[in-house]
Amino acid sequence: MHTTIRKLALGLSCLSLGVAINVAHADEGGLYGPTAPAGSAFVRAYNAGSSELDLTLGSVSIKDVGPRASSDFSFLPAGSYSASASGKSLPVDLKANQYYTLVQLPSGELKLVEDPAFKNRQKALVRIQNLSDTPVSLKTADGKTAVIESVAGKSRGDREINPVKVRMALFAGDRKVSELSPVVLERGEVAALYVTGSGSSLTPVWVQRPAGTE
Repeated sequence: MHTTIRKLALGLSCLSLGVAINVAHADEGGLYGPTAPAGSAFVRAYNAGSSELDLTLGSVSIKDVGPRASSDFSFLPAGSYSASASGKSLPVDLKANQYYTLVQLPSGELKLVEDPAFKNRQKALVRIQNLSDTPVSLKTADGKTAVIESVAGKSRGDREINPVKVRMALFAGDRKVSELSPVVLERGEVAALYVTGSGSSLTPVWVQRPAGTE
């Protein structure tokens, strides 16, 4: 009798563990991208141009991305591909389990940007992807508190923060480039500020996963 009870308890424990693992995998898919085979690479598009973007990459086709808008992540096997959009092409090498953003710059050129996944579910992450040639920083709108210190041109800067709705502004040195639209940061989410342009003409845009994909 005791042996039977122990076996039943063990079976229930294993079942609970299996359910927990499956839920965790489902949650991870919601936070970081669609469910995909192991070893996949994840790619989204960000359109920094002035007309709609249609982009192809291997088996992935991303269509109708509006100006200063982005798509959700798609997945495909890791490997070497050629991305193409608006008559431009770019050879890319995608690594397994990595996240990328294919950016169409205002010039029409394509650029592949690595967007590392964020897996701290207790915090939110703010990221600057500075594609310009000008060092920039992210501060509160009043300029008194630095959120991300100076990020050099063609580089990235990250900071984990508590979930919050906050108004921020982009600065180049002491000069306020522009105040940014309010962004709501939830636990486990990434808000990436893509900065394009040159010199004193900079365009910052928040790039997040579309609403309803979590």
